[in-house]
Amino acid sequence: MKVYLVQLDIAWRDKQANFAKVRQLLQGLVQPGSLVVLPEMFATGFDVEQSEIVEGTSGHLGETGIFLSRLAQDLRSTVQGSGITPAQEGKRQNLAETFGPDGERLGSFQKLHPFTFGGEQKRFQSGEELQWYYAGPWKVSPFICYDLRFPEVFRHAVLQGAQVLTVAANWPSPRQAHWLPLLQARAIENQCYVLGVNRCGSDKFLRYEGQSVVYGPLGEQLAVAGAEECVLEVELNLENLENWRTKFPVLQDVKRRFLGLE
Repeated sequence: MKVYLVQLDIAWRDKQANFAKVRQLLQGLVQPGSLVVLPEMFATGFDVEQSEIVEGTSGHLGETGIFLSRLAQDLRSTVQGSGITPAQEGKRQNLAETFGPDGERLGSFQKLHPFTFGGEQKRFQSGEELQWYYAGPWKVSPFICYDLRFPEVFRHAVLQGAQVLTVAANWPSPRQAHWLPLLQARAIENQCYVLGVNRCGSDKFLRYEGQSVVYGPLGEQLAVAGAEECVLEVELNLENLENWRTKFPVLQDVKRRFLGLE
């Protein structure tokens, strides 16, 4: 399966500009039956303050969801994006939503760990459940940015059958040195493909260095972007993943009781 990671210089709080840029970057590029992944809050930028950009209903994107659904149909591929939806008690959800080639919603994932250091926890509700969707034969588990620092949730996902882990992020320059090592570690320890999709450019607060990346199940770096807008294209090989898990069966030795699974 082909995967396309869209590294975007996000226009601050301008959904229509970001929708247009995504289409421009992907035009004529995507092979039908592929997986397209967009950065965290790709339509607005990482905004924890502005209430006007909240959309849809709890667990369902509105305007951004409509865009993702139409894009998936046009590309005849699976498309994952994220945005901001309302939650209980005046809070919001940092939500990743995925649509299949027919435009139907495959599922949504709420960010598990609001970014306390950046004040996200004050306005955003914490997610409580892992989620999966299928892109062709691949079982994919999405995560969002700060979730990357918590390896236990990735291990849970893989023990439930995930073969691909996606991390959609607005990961800024001050902590860029952590980005690639953490993603590579998640790939090595879980013997799976890891897709890290970061934004680039700047917002009103921070700069972002991009470096969207794909790691294979041995931890090998299959492709990495620089600091400019681009689309990273990589072919995933299911046979290679299965062969490595069979040849070096680390996952069968996991002590599930330390994860609360026994």
